[in-house]
Amino acid sequence: MKLKYILIAVGALIVLLIVGKVTGVIGGDQAEKVTIEKTKTRNIIETVTASGKIKPETEVKVSSEVSGEVVELRVKEGDIVKKGQLLFRIRPDVLKSGLDRASATYSAQKASVGSAAQQLKQAEANFVNQEAIYKRNVELFKKKVISVSEYDAAKAAYVTGKTNLDGAKQSLVAAKYNLAQTGAGVQEASANLAKATVFSPVDGVISKLSVELGDRVLGTAQFAGTELMRISNLNTMEVNVDVNENDINRVNVGDNAAIQVDAFDDKKFKGVVTEIASSSKDIAVAATTVDQVTNFVVKVRISADSYTGIKGGAKDLPSPFRPGLSATVDIESSSVKSLSVPIMAVFVEGLKKDAGKEDNGDKEEDPAAGKQKSKLNDKAIKQYVYTYADGKVKKVEVTTGIQDDKYIQIKSGLKEGTEIVSGPYSTVQNKLKDGMKVEKDIKDQSVSKSEKK
Repeated sequence: MKLKYILIAVGALIVLLIVGKVTGVIGGDQAEKVTIEKTKTRNIIETVTASGKIKPETEVKVSSEVSGEVVELRVKEGDIVKKGQLLFRIRPDVLKSGLDRASATYSAQKASVGSAAQQLKQAEANFVNQEAIYKRNVELFKKKVISVSEYDAAKAAYVTGKTNLDGAKQSLVAAKYNLAQTGAGVQEASANLAKATVFSPVDGVISKLSVELGDRVLGTAQFAGTELMRISNLNTMEVNVDVNENDINRVNVGDNAAIQVDAFDDKKFKGVVTEIASSSKDIAVAATTVDQVTNFVVKVRISADSYTGIKGGAKDLPSPFRPGLSATVDIESSSVKSLSVPIMAVFVEGLKKDAGKEDNGDKEEDPAAGKQKSKLNDKAIKQYVYTYADGKVKKVEVTTGIQDDKYIQIKSGLKEGTEIVSGPYSTVQNKLKDGMKVEKDIKDQSVSKSEKK
């Protein structure tokens, strides 16, 4: 009797196992839980992100034209100066001695000019006398009143007098030229002495001071000279950023930009691209460094109205930004209002295995989005999304366009309102297959930064 009950129980258990297997309760694949969103039209703004340093748009480097010791320094770093204001003086002793020597030489040469003028007058008087004697002797010689020797003596005296007169004239001209030369020497020595006193060439702020009282500096007359200070106009500030060669063609003068300065936490400032370098900043070393990253300098002016009321820097300065502060710039390279999906919803078939290796979990954090955004930059590779219907997913090829930090433009392949799988990232990239059953997890529709704009 016991055996009969045991066999019945075993048979019932086998039937239950078979039914469970057939229905998928036992041994069936567990449905992947996925996030579902609907395609939607959004404003997408594509940006080029780059980092750099804040600098004044106008900055003047001040050096001394003469060498010597700094004996007077009238400013310190951070001072506001006006054009023509005294900045510093170089010890003038040697320069003053040079001016004294030049002045003495000029005075001596001036006396030489006076002496040459007197000699010219004397030569002119002698010549007039010799000329009169010669003319009188010519008449007497014709009348045979004087001898040939007397006539020859008178003629020789006349020629000598004329030669002496011409020589006196040339001596005076030479003396005047020498006087002009020594006069120029006086002016040069005087100018050099004046260069020992340096005034501000522009209005601005002493943004950098590289010299102290008593330092000896090299003038610009010798090589490049010593940079003593920098005067900056802090009314207009800019960020000089390095843009990679892969992104530089997407940036244009006049593009708007959002600027985040490390020193001001999460505050964002407005800017505009004002200048793009024509050549790479690394062109000089490109030939010697095989793996050299090629960057182009892009200048972004910070809009003054975006930091009105922001505290920072010295209270008397027009800008809260100090030269040299680090900043990150998002340059708005293009924008479009178009159908879009989350970036992480799009995958590239050939790179799905790599995506699985890159991500260790189901996190939908920005690093994963960054990796995906980088992959989708190559529009030549076929791209897909998974649509959702009746508990299953379907792989659909799409054509994409520009993208922002969250969403990517869909040019073709989907219609507005279509339900698509938006996450988790590793599930979309590595686990899902065409026709696979999934468990729907509806995600609240969040608003992206581009939608707010």
